[in-house]
Amino acid sequence: MSISFGKSLAGSVFAITAATSVSADVPQVATDIAPVHGLVARVMEGLGEPDLVVQQGASPHGYSMRPSEARALEAANAVFWIGPELAPWLEDSIGTLAPDAHVVELLDVEGITTLEYREGATFESHDHGDHDHEGEDHAGHDHSEDAAHEKHDHAEEASHEGEEHAEHDHGGHDHAGHSHDGLDPHAWLDPENGKVWLDVIAEELAELDPENADTYRENAAAGQEEIDVAIGEVEEMLSSTGEISFVVFHDAYQYFETRFDISAAGAISLGDASDPSPARVEEVRNTVTELGVTCVFSEPQFNQNLVQTVTEGTDAQTTVIDPLGFGLDTGPDFYPALMRSLAESIASCASSS
Repeated sequence: MSISFGKSLAGSVFAITAATSVSADVPQVATDIAPVHGLVARVMEGLGEPDLVVQQGASPHGYSMRPSEARALEAANAVFWIGPELAPWLEDSIGTLAPDAHVVELLDVEGITTLEYREGATFESHDHGDHDHEGEDHAGHDHSEDAAHEKHDHAEEASHEGEEHAEHDHGGHDHAGHSHDGLDPHAWLDPENGKVWLDVIAEELAELDPENADTYRENAAAGQEEIDVAIGEVEEMLSSTGEISFVVFHDAYQYFETRFDISAAGAISLGDASDPSPARVEEVRNTVTELGVTCVFSEPQFNQNLVQTVTEGTDAQTTVIDPLGFGLDTGPDFYPALMRSLAESIASCASSS
Protein backbone atom coordinates (compact mmCIF):
# COMPACT_ATOMS: atom_id res chain seq x y z
CA MET A 1 0.00 0.00 0.00
CA SER A 2 2.79 2.38 0.94
CA ILE A 3 4.67 1.51 -2.25
CA SER A 4 1.60 2.24 -4.39
CA PHE A 5 1.15 5.57 -2.62
CA GLY A 6 4.80 6.41 -3.23
CA LYS A 7 4.51 5.69 -6.93
CA SER A 8 1.32 7.72 -7.13
CA LEU A 9 2.93 10.65 -5.37
CA ALA A 10 6.01 10.47 -7.55
CA GLY A 11 3.85 10.37 -10.65
CA SER A 12 1.87 13.39 -9.51
CA VAL A 13 5.05 15.35 -8.81
CA PHE A 14 6.38 14.46 -12.25
CA ALA A 15 3.13 15.53 -13.93
CA ILE A 16 3.08 18.86 -12.07
CA THR A 17 6.75 19.47 -12.91
CA ALA A 18 6.15 18.66 -16.59
CA ALA A 19 3.10 20.91 -16.77
CA THR A 20 5.05 23.75 -15.14
CA SER A 21 7.86 23.27 -17.64
CA VAL A 22 5.46 23.48 -20.59
CA SER A 23 3.59 26.52 -19.27
CA ALA A 24 6.89 28.29 -18.52
CA ASP A 25 7.68 28.25 -22.24
CA VAL A 26 4.37 29.82 -23.25
CA PRO A 27 4.69 33.61 -23.63
CA GLN A 28 2.88 36.00 -21.32
CA VAL A 29 0.59 38.03 -23.58
CA ALA A 30 -1.36 41.25 -23.00
CA THR A 31 -4.12 42.59 -25.26
CA ASP A 32 -5.97 45.89 -25.32
CA ILE A 33 -9.67 45.13 -26.00
CA ALA A 34 -11.91 42.10 -25.79
CA PRO A 35 -12.09 41.39 -29.57
CA VAL A 36 -8.29 41.27 -29.78
CA HIS A 37 -8.19 39.20 -26.60
CA GLY A 38 -10.60 36.75 -28.23
CA LEU A 39 -8.41 36.32 -31.31
CA VAL A 40 -5.27 35.81 -29.23
CA ALA A 41 -7.11 33.42 -26.91
CA ARG A 42 -8.13 31.35 -29.94
CA VAL A 43 -4.52 31.09 -31.11
CA MET A 44 -3.30 30.23 -27.60
CA GLU A 45 -6.08 27.76 -26.83
CA GLY A 46 -4.76 24.73 -24.95
CA LEU A 47 -1.51 26.47 -24.08
CA GLY A 48 -2.31 29.64 -22.16
CA GLU A 49 -4.56 32.66 -21.94
CA PRO A 50 -3.81 36.33 -22.64
CA ASP A 51 -4.50 39.19 -20.24
CA LEU A 52 -7.05 41.90 -21.04
CA VAL A 53 -6.10 45.52 -20.31
CA VAL A 54 -9.33 47.40 -21.16
CA GLN A 55 -12.12 45.63 -19.33
CA GLN A 56 -15.50 45.00 -20.91
CA GLY A 57 -18.00 47.77 -20.34
CA ALA A 58 -15.34 50.49 -20.55
CA SER A 59 -14.36 52.62 -23.52
CA PRO A 60 -10.86 52.15 -24.97
CA HIS A 61 -10.87 55.77 -26.16
CA GLY A 62 -10.16 56.89 -22.60
CA TYR A 63 -9.24 54.55 -19.74
CA SER A 64 -7.23 54.43 -16.51
CA MET A 65 -5.53 51.10 -15.93
CA ARG A 66 -5.92 49.24 -12.66
CA PRO A 67 -2.74 48.03 -10.95
CA SER A 68 -3.45 44.45 -12.07
CA GLU A 69 -3.69 45.58 -15.68
CA ALA A 70 -0.43 47.51 -15.41
CA ARG A 71 1.22 44.40 -13.97
CA ALA A 72 -0.06 42.36 -16.92
CA LEU A 73 1.64 44.76 -19.31
CA GLU A 74 4.81 44.70 -17.25
CA ALA A 75 4.94 40.88 -17.35
CA ALA A 76 4.11 40.58 -21.06
CA ASN A 77 6.46 39.00 -23.57
CA ALA A 78 4.08 40.10 -26.33
CA VAL A 79 1.45 42.84 -26.62
CA PHE A 80 -1.25 42.84 -29.30
CA TRP A 81 -3.27 46.03 -29.64
CA ILE A 82 -5.20 47.96 -32.28
CA GLY A 83 -2.92 50.98 -32.06
CA PRO A 84 -2.81 54.59 -30.85
CA GLU A 85 -5.63 55.59 -33.18
CA LEU A 86 -8.01 53.74 -30.86
CA ALA A 87 -6.28 54.16 -27.50
CA PRO A 88 -3.68 56.95 -27.63
CA TRP A 89 -3.22 56.79 -23.84
CA LEU A 90 -1.93 53.20 -24.06
CA GLU A 91 1.09 53.91 -26.25
CA ASP A 92 3.18 55.48 -23.48
CA SER A 93 2.11 52.78 -21.02
CA ILE A 94 3.33 50.03 -23.32
CA GLY A 95 6.62 51.84 -23.86
CA THR A 96 7.11 52.31 -20.13
CA LEU A 97 5.80 49.03 -18.75
CA ALA A 98 6.67 46.62 -21.58
CA PRO A 99 9.79 48.05 -23.24
CA ASP A 100 11.21 44.63 -24.12
CA ALA A 101 7.96 42.98 -25.25
CA HIS A 102 7.16 42.12 -28.84
CA VAL A 103 4.53 44.73 -29.68
CA VAL A 104 2.16 44.30 -32.62
CA GLU A 105 -0.05 47.21 -33.73
CA LEU A 106 -2.79 45.42 -35.64
CA LEU A 107 -3.69 48.46 -37.74
CA ASP A 108 -0.13 48.31 -39.12
CA VAL A 109 -0.57 44.76 -40.40
CA GLU A 110 -0.36 44.36 -44.17
CA GLY A 111 -3.28 42.72 -45.90
CA ILE A 112 -6.14 44.24 -43.89
CA THR A 113 -8.92 46.53 -45.05
CA THR A 114 -8.80 50.04 -43.61
CA LEU A 115 -11.30 52.88 -43.92
CA GLU A 116 -11.11 56.59 -43.28
CA TYR A 117 -13.38 58.27 -40.76
CA ARG A 118 -16.71 59.32 -42.20
CA GLU A 119 -17.50 63.03 -42.21
CA GLY A 120 -20.58 64.63 -40.72
CA ALA A 121 -23.39 63.33 -38.55
CA THR A 122 -25.40 61.68 -41.32
CA PHE A 123 -24.26 59.19 -43.95
CA GLU A 124 -27.25 58.71 -46.22
CA SER A 125 -25.11 59.58 -49.25
CA HIS A 126 -22.29 57.32 -48.06
CA ASP A 127 -21.13 54.94 -50.81
CA HIS A 128 -19.24 51.85 -49.72
CA GLY A 129 -17.66 51.61 -53.14
CA ASP A 130 -15.69 54.82 -52.70
CA HIS A 131 -12.93 53.33 -50.55
CA ASP A 132 -9.58 52.90 -52.26
CA HIS A 133 -7.77 49.66 -51.48
CA GLU A 134 -5.13 49.79 -54.21
CA GLY A 135 -7.55 48.66 -56.88
CA GLU A 136 -8.84 45.75 -54.82
CA ASP A 137 -12.44 45.20 -53.76
CA HIS A 138 -13.19 45.64 -50.04
CA ALA A 139 -12.19 42.08 -49.22
CA GLY A 140 -8.72 43.01 -50.18
CA HIS A 141 -6.27 44.73 -48.58
CA ASP A 142 -2.88 46.41 -48.78
CA HIS A 143 -2.61 50.01 -47.62
CA SER A 144 -1.61 52.50 -50.29
CA GLU A 145 1.41 54.69 -49.54
CA ASP A 146 -0.80 57.74 -49.16
CA ALA A 147 -3.10 55.95 -46.73
CA ALA A 148 -0.10 54.77 -44.75
CA HIS A 149 1.27 58.31 -44.51
CA GLU A 150 -2.13 59.58 -43.40
CA LYS A 151 -2.33 56.80 -40.82
CA HIS A 152 1.07 57.58 -39.33
CA ASP A 153 0.32 61.29 -39.27
CA HIS A 154 -2.88 60.53 -37.34
CA ALA A 155 -1.03 58.14 -35.03
CA GLU A 156 1.60 60.77 -34.24
CA GLU A 157 -1.13 63.30 -33.49
CA ALA A 158 -2.99 60.80 -31.32
CA SER A 159 0.12 59.90 -29.36
CA HIS A 160 0.61 63.54 -28.37
CA GLU A 161 -2.93 63.53 -27.04
CA GLY A 162 -2.30 60.39 -24.99
CA GLU A 163 -1.25 62.44 -21.96
CA GLU A 164 -4.77 63.88 -21.74
CA HIS A 165 -6.38 60.45 -21.97
CA ALA A 166 -4.08 58.68 -19.53
CA GLU A 167 -5.61 60.30 -16.47
CA HIS A 168 -9.22 59.59 -17.38
CA ASP A 169 -11.58 57.40 -15.43
CA HIS A 170 -13.22 54.46 -17.18
CA GLY A 171 -15.24 55.80 -20.08
CA GLY A 172 -14.03 59.37 -19.61
CA HIS A 173 -13.83 61.53 -22.72
CA ASP A 174 -11.92 64.77 -22.69
CA HIS A 175 -11.33 65.12 -26.40
CA ALA A 176 -10.71 68.84 -26.79
CA GLY A 177 -8.86 69.45 -30.01
CA HIS A 178 -9.00 65.82 -31.12
CA SER A 179 -9.00 65.37 -34.88
CA HIS A 180 -11.68 63.12 -36.36
CA ASP A 181 -10.14 62.72 -39.79
CA GLY A 182 -7.69 60.00 -40.74
CA LEU A 183 -7.93 56.27 -40.12
CA ASP A 184 -10.99 54.76 -38.46
CA PRO A 185 -9.52 52.34 -35.90
CA HIS A 186 -12.58 50.07 -35.44
CA ALA A 187 -11.14 47.62 -37.97
CA TRP A 188 -11.88 44.50 -35.89
CA LEU A 189 -15.52 44.77 -37.03
CA ASP A 190 -14.52 43.50 -40.47
CA PRO A 191 -14.20 39.75 -39.87
CA GLU A 192 -11.86 39.40 -42.83
CA ASN A 193 -9.41 41.53 -40.85
CA GLY A 194 -9.85 39.16 -37.92
CA LYS A 195 -8.82 36.27 -40.15
CA VAL A 196 -5.66 38.08 -41.25
CA TRP A 197 -4.79 38.94 -37.67
CA LEU A 198 -5.09 35.31 -36.55
CA ASP A 199 -2.18 34.41 -38.84
CA VAL A 200 -0.14 37.37 -37.62
CA ILE A 201 -0.75 36.45 -33.98
CA ALA A 202 0.17 32.82 -34.63
CA GLU A 203 3.43 33.70 -36.36
CA GLU A 204 4.43 36.16 -33.63
CA LEU A 205 3.81 33.59 -30.90
CA ALA A 206 5.53 30.87 -32.93
CA GLU A 207 8.63 33.05 -33.06
CA LEU A 208 8.56 33.50 -29.29
CA ASP A 209 7.66 29.87 -28.59
CA PRO A 210 8.94 27.62 -31.42
CA GLU A 211 8.11 24.39 -29.57
CA ASN A 212 4.40 25.20 -29.79
CA ALA A 213 4.49 26.79 -33.26
CA ASP A 214 2.37 24.06 -34.86
CA THR A 215 -0.34 24.46 -32.24
CA TYR A 216 -0.51 28.21 -32.73
CA ARG A 217 -0.83 27.82 -36.49
CA GLU A 218 -3.40 25.03 -36.25
CA ASN A 219 -5.47 27.09 -33.82
CA ALA A 220 -5.32 30.10 -36.13
CA ALA A 221 -6.51 28.02 -39.08
CA ALA A 222 -9.37 26.60 -37.01
CA GLY A 223 -10.26 30.12 -35.87
CA GLN A 224 -10.41 31.31 -39.47
CA GLU A 225 -12.82 28.51 -40.33
CA GLU A 226 -15.00 29.50 -37.38
CA ILE A 227 -15.05 33.11 -38.56
CA ASP A 228 -16.06 31.96 -42.06
CA VAL A 229 -19.01 30.09 -40.53
CA ALA A 230 -19.98 33.20 -38.57
CA ILE A 231 -19.77 35.33 -41.73
CA GLY A 232 -22.24 33.02 -43.46
CA GLU A 233 -24.59 33.18 -40.50
CA VAL A 234 -24.40 36.97 -40.35
CA GLU A 235 -25.12 37.26 -44.06
CA GLU A 236 -28.15 35.02 -43.67
CA MET A 237 -29.48 36.97 -40.67
CA LEU A 238 -29.08 40.35 -42.34
CA SER A 239 -30.50 39.22 -45.68
CA SER A 240 -33.75 38.31 -43.95
CA THR A 241 -34.25 41.84 -42.60
CA GLY A 242 -34.78 43.51 -45.99
CA GLU A 243 -34.07 47.23 -46.08
CA ILE A 244 -33.25 48.60 -42.64
CA SER A 245 -32.61 52.23 -41.80
CA PHE A 246 -30.70 52.74 -38.57
CA VAL A 247 -28.64 55.22 -36.57
CA VAL A 248 -25.77 54.19 -34.28
CA PHE A 249 -24.65 55.81 -31.07
CA HIS A 250 -21.08 56.47 -32.20
CA ASP A 251 -19.47 56.03 -35.57
CA ALA A 252 -17.77 52.70 -34.89
CA TYR A 253 -19.53 50.29 -37.23
CA GLN A 254 -18.63 51.19 -40.80
CA TYR A 255 -16.29 48.18 -41.15
CA PHE A 256 -19.18 45.86 -40.29
CA GLU A 257 -21.53 47.86 -42.54
CA THR A 258 -19.13 47.77 -45.47
CA ARG A 259 -18.43 44.06 -45.17
CA PHE A 260 -22.10 43.12 -45.00
CA ASP A 261 -23.50 45.76 -47.36
CA ILE A 262 -25.65 47.70 -44.93
CA SER A 263 -25.31 51.38 -44.07
CA ALA A 264 -26.13 53.52 -41.06
CA ALA A 265 -28.04 56.72 -41.73
CA GLY A 266 -25.93 58.54 -39.15
CA ALA A 267 -24.19 58.53 -35.78
CA ILE A 268 -25.13 60.52 -32.71
CA SER A 269 -21.51 60.82 -31.58
CA LEU A 270 -18.15 60.97 -33.31
CA GLY A 271 -15.89 57.98 -33.88
CA ASP A 272 -14.10 58.44 -30.55
CA ALA A 273 -17.45 58.63 -28.72
CA SER A 274 -16.82 62.20 -27.56
CA ASP A 275 -19.89 64.20 -26.58
CA PRO A 276 -21.73 65.51 -29.66
CA SER A 277 -22.68 69.16 -30.06
CA PRO A 278 -26.36 70.14 -29.75
CA ALA A 279 -26.33 70.90 -33.49
CA ARG A 280 -25.15 67.38 -34.29
CA VAL A 281 -27.84 65.83 -32.08
CA GLU A 282 -30.46 67.97 -33.80
CA GLU A 283 -29.19 66.94 -37.24
CA VAL A 284 -29.42 63.27 -36.34
CA ARG A 285 -32.87 63.76 -34.85
CA ASN A 286 -34.05 65.40 -38.08
CA THR A 287 -32.59 62.50 -40.06
CA VAL A 288 -34.47 59.98 -37.90
CA THR A 289 -37.70 61.84 -38.57
CA GLU A 290 -37.21 62.59 -42.25
CA LEU A 291 -35.94 59.15 -43.26
CA GLY A 292 -38.30 57.21 -41.02
CA VAL A 293 -35.32 55.53 -39.37
CA THR A 294 -36.25 52.08 -38.06
CA CYS A 295 -33.73 51.61 -35.27
CA VAL A 296 -31.45 53.73 -33.11
CA PHE A 297 -28.73 51.73 -31.38
CA SER A 298 -27.37 52.71 -27.99
CA GLU A 299 -24.24 51.39 -26.27
CA PRO A 300 -23.81 50.30 -22.64
CA GLN A 301 -20.85 52.60 -21.95
CA PHE A 302 -22.43 55.88 -23.01
CA ASN A 303 -25.17 58.44 -22.34
CA GLN A 304 -28.58 56.84 -22.93
CA ASN A 305 -30.31 60.24 -22.64
CA LEU A 306 -28.93 61.24 -26.02
CA VAL A 307 -30.66 58.27 -27.63
CA GLN A 308 -33.93 59.27 -26.00
CA THR A 309 -33.51 62.82 -27.28
CA VAL A 310 -33.02 61.57 -30.83
CA THR A 311 -35.95 59.13 -30.80
CA GLU A 312 -38.53 61.10 -28.79
CA GLY A 313 -41.73 61.53 -30.77
CA THR A 314 -40.66 59.08 -33.51
CA ASP A 315 -41.49 55.45 -34.25
CA ALA A 316 -37.86 54.35 -34.12
CA GLN A 317 -37.06 51.30 -32.00
CA THR A 318 -34.05 51.33 -29.69
CA THR A 319 -31.78 48.49 -28.63
CA VAL A 320 -28.27 48.09 -27.26
CA ILE A 321 -25.32 46.95 -29.34
CA ASP A 322 -21.64 47.14 -28.51
CA PRO A 323 -18.63 46.98 -30.86
CA LEU A 324 -16.61 45.53 -27.97
CA GLY A 325 -19.05 42.73 -27.14
CA PHE A 326 -20.15 43.76 -23.66
CA GLY A 327 -21.88 40.84 -21.96
CA LEU A 328 -20.22 38.15 -24.09
CA ASP A 329 -17.91 35.64 -22.42
CA THR A 330 -14.26 36.35 -23.14
CA GLY A 331 -12.13 33.54 -24.50
CA PRO A 332 -11.46 31.58 -27.70
CA ASP A 333 -15.08 31.75 -28.94
CA PHE A 334 -15.50 35.48 -28.38
CA TYR A 335 -14.74 36.89 -31.82
CA PRO A 336 -17.25 34.90 -33.92
CA ALA A 337 -19.79 35.42 -31.13
CA LEU A 338 -19.30 39.18 -31.44
CA MET A 339 -20.08 39.10 -35.17
CA ARG A 340 -23.23 37.08 -34.54
CA SER A 341 -24.29 39.33 -31.66
CA LEU A 342 -24.14 42.47 -33.79
CA ALA A 343 -26.14 40.85 -36.58
CA GLU A 344 -28.71 39.45 -34.15
CA SER A 345 -29.28 42.87 -32.58
CA ILE A 346 -29.71 44.56 -35.95
CA ALA A 347 -32.00 41.84 -37.28
CA SER A 348 -34.05 41.77 -34.07
CA CYS A 349 -34.60 45.52 -34.10
CA ALA A 350 -35.57 45.44 -37.76
CA SER A 351 -38.10 42.64 -37.24
CA SER A 352 -39.72 44.38 -34.27
CA SER A 353 -40.32 47.64 -36.09
